[in-house]
Amino acid sequence: MELTAEEREWLDGGGGPALKRAMEIVVALGTIYGAPHMIPVESVQISGVSYRNIGDAGLRFLRQWADEGAQVRVPTTLNPTAMDMVRWEAQGFSPDFADKQRQVVDAFARMGVGEGVPLPTCTPYLIGNRPSLGAHVAWAESSAVAFANSVLGARTNREGGPGAIAAALTGRTGAYGLHLTENRAATLRVEVRAKPEAISDYSALGAIVGRQAGQAVPFLAGLPLDARDPLGEEKLKALGAAMAATGAVGLFHVEGVTPEARATVMLAPEHDTIVISDLAPGYADLSDDIDAIDLVWIGCPHASLREVVLVAEALRGRTVRVPLWVTCARPVRAIAAEQGYVAVIEAAGGRVFVDACMGIAPVRDLGFSAVATPSAKGAYYLRNLAHVAARFATLHACVDMAVTGDRG
Repeated sequence: MELTAEEREWLDGGGGPALKRAMEIVVALGTIYGAPHMIPVESVQISGVSYRNIGDAGLRFLRQWADEGAQVRVPTTLNPTAMDMVRWEAQGFSPDFADKQRQVVDAFARMGVGEGVPLPTCTPYLIGNRPSLGAHVAWAESSAVAFANSVLGARTNREGGPGAIAAALTGRTGAYGLHLTENRAATLRVEVRAKPEAISDYSALGAIVGRQAGQAVPFLAGLPLDARDPLGEEKLKALGAAMAATGAVGLFHVEGVTPEARATVMLAPEHDTIVISDLAPGYADLSDDIDAIDLVWIGCPHASLREVVLVAEALRGRTVRVPLWVTCARPVRAIAAEQGYVAVIEAAGGRVFVDACMGIAPVRDLGFSAVATPSAKGAYYLRNLAHVAARFATLHACVDMAVTGDRG
């Protein structure tokens, strides 16, 4: 691999042990994937933040970086934690777990993530980390990667946890994968004959496509989306998140909508075609046969302000019988609170938490065993990571379940 003089100096230890280790990681990854050289990146998003997932070994790993004086070189944001970093007691976390989760975030803060004040979220593009068309970034969380590549037209591979940290410390990643134009052409044409309407319909569609696409780059034709749709970005967010969860899709194109599809039909000469006529399997395949639910969770990926408003309007004047939690980024909650929507949700008995993702939380330890959600990704993670039963339904159906106590 060709390295610049500066990169070679870092690899040789000229910038200290932390930077040397980071260069060793990015060079090793680049070599594995055949990158001829490094690419400077404009921003990084790091995964592997939940203490439930990384445990004490991961915490020691992060402390080592911080203790050696590691500092990020580009704007860097964190993936969600397992808990609300301030109101964790209201969620039912133990003081011991909360202390370990705080230590994880503190280690990242010492490395300069978030300029020393990390704001954990899987939607960094909603809090200012929003790369432009063609920008090279190094992001790790699957839904954020799909959004950056597809909706914004930025360029990133799906980085692993250590790889993302290394990219943040060096400001570099290898020139391979989705950073290269030749790898961004669609390899799967998806004819959408179903008529998705709600955000969760796009999530269901994504779940169906993801299972069939695997690592392909889908080109979706026939979606009823245009620039006038006030929830268009939320629908694309849900679509990409589901494809990334049930498959390994890091980039998709929507005919006439996403930036690279608007510029040219990004369809490789050799491609497969599938037809989606019914969204029902997308809901059914991610719903367990359960007698009752004990939590409704909305906000996977983290809810936008518009999604918080949808929840508030669906709850206005009603009272929940089953706990209803909305998760979002801290700045999004602050705006929603200022505009009165958090008060509406809490007046109904719901809660709006920040920083956290239930898919990577010890959900059973919090007392929940069956969770309803309007997110295919959320349902997938609840079943496969949190190991609880899930009910995947529309947002309004989920709110109704919280109000009536029925499973829907």
